[in-house]
Amino acid sequence: MASQTNAFEMAQRQFDRVADLLKLDQSVRELLRWPMREYAFRIPVRMDDGSMRVFQGFRVQHNDARGPNKGGIRFHPAETIDTVRALATWMTWKCAVADIPLGGGKGGVVVDPATLSVGEKERLCRGWVQVMWKNIGNRQDVPAPDVGTTPQMMGWMMDEYSKLVGEYTPGVITGKPVGGGGSLGRKEATGFGVVYTVREALKHLNIDPKTVTVALQGFGNVSQFAAIGMIEHLGSTVVAVSCWDRDDNTSYTFYKKDGIDPHFLMSITDQYGTIDKNAARDAGYSIEDGGAWITKDVDVLIPAALEGQITAETVQLIHPSVKLIAEGANGPTTPEADEVIKNRGIFNVPDFLCNAGGVTVSYFEGVQNDMNFYWTKGEVLEKLDTKMTQAFDSVLEMSLRENVYTRDAAYMVAIDRVVKAMQLRGWI
Repeated sequence: MASQTNAFEMAQRQFDRVADLLKLDQSVRELLRWPMREYAFRIPVRMDDGSMRVFQGFRVQHNDARGPNKGGIRFHPAETIDTVRALATWMTWKCAVADIPLGGGKGGVVVDPATLSVGEKERLCRGWVQVMWKNIGNRQDVPAPDVGTTPQMMGWMMDEYSKLVGEYTPGVITGKPVGGGGSLGRKEATGFGVVYTVREALKHLNIDPKTVTVALQGFGNVSQFAAIGMIEHLGSTVVAVSCWDRDDNTSYTFYKKDGIDPHFLMSITDQYGTIDKNAARDAGYSIEDGGAWITKDVDVLIPAALEGQITAETVQLIHPSVKLIAEGANGPTTPEADEVIKNRGIFNVPDFLCNAGGVTVSYFEGVQNDMNFYWTKGEVLEKLDTKMTQAFDSVLEMSLRENVYTRDAAYMVAIDRVVKAMQLRGWI
């Protein structure tokens, strides 16, 4: 279900709709519709065979009125400046709705990391920092991992920055390995954040989570821990996940009517999220088309892969039994699909609220780096639960008070906080 939707155009359309609701001044709109700073650059890398390859890199800083820009770095062969712009924009709203003192940023490199050796990845990571180091920093712009990047890669980036500035600076990058300045709980954070918001949404809908069935799109980090949390924390049954198969260059849905075992599936999944089909089939899973996850007779759908997956076409495939969509991915639902979801009365937990767990614990990581004092995993996850619950409550309250769709409510909460910060700083 690849989409040709321009992610940045979608982000702007979502913003424009809420700007109308808030009756924002035109100059304020212009300031928020576009990133404040954009960087596009080339990164030369010496390959293992002695040849030189040049990679396209990006960094976008959307708005830092509330604090330093924050956002991941993607290594993806289809990365574009508009995707990075959209993700940076959503990061601004994500940090604001979670009420953490950060702005929105995002980075990217046009590359398939699976085609690189470990050494080539390290040189590319260090090359990215060598280009960008004067424009990032723990009080300026703090990158983190995203699609195609890992904690180890963040460790290399942090090390390169520290070399360039001449001092150990762990807070410049988050999502680092534990023991190298990383935070306990970061691995679980985004997926568990999804679970905390689903829990609160089910409370609102007066649905017992133990009766709930779930289908997820994706089987990367977010989907894996969302599945674990839904099963082990809430007692729900997850019946389907999907993944991209690198060998076949297509996606598949893995379905088990009586419930999947995420730990087993993780044990047969490679580092890029491809599940071993034969091992899954031998364990009783049916292997279906990659788009089948959206058609399942379940209560909850969790898109947790890439943007633009629930479209005007695919939304028609959603089963009548679905009561809740929780957006673990960034921008998975197009505005056209939103209209259908609203009309059907499906409760939606919008992306920049639902998946804010990752950036929240990244913020906690930066705080711990600054203190040089580190919390236990239990402390981190407890603080995360509190933050996510408060964020959900603020959005639900806005939705009910103004009688607006939850995505619009989340935007209203986030935009209002950013505008107030710009006013306090004298920008507007």
